[in-house]
Amino acid sequence: MSTLRTFIVEDNLVIYDNLVTTLRELAGVEVVGHARDEDRAVQWLRQGEPFDLMIVDIYLLSGSGLGVLKAAQEAHVPGHRVVLTNRATPDIRQRCALLGADRVFDKSCELEELISYCERIADGSATAPGELH
Repeated sequence: MSTLRTFIVEDNLVIYDNLVTTLRELAGVEVVGHARDEDRAVQWLRQGEPFDLMIVDIYLLSGSGLGVLKAAQEAHVPGHRVVLTNRATPDIRQRCALLGADRVFDKSCELEELISYCERIADGSATAPGELH
């Protein structure tokens, strides 16, 4: 399994630390960047640092993960984009898909699915960015 260069947009430091630990151990993730709000995330994206995976929370210290997804979409940033949120409602899932998210995972009950998806990205069996199936 190859290492996944990952950019994480998450404002809660406890969740961030636990997520990073879990993904490093189970999915071969290497964190190449982290932001806690929309402005810093967009600023990081504009720097052009390459990444394989971007994990975005919807609710941030300021701004929104939707704004981060929109900025990535408008800049045609390559890489897989997933959302990890506590509010994975059908409406949020649809809005994220329209903004280029490959998947939306619920923090409370879909972490195993996120790990599995990371493994599939690493081994090349995940769908291409922008494809939901």
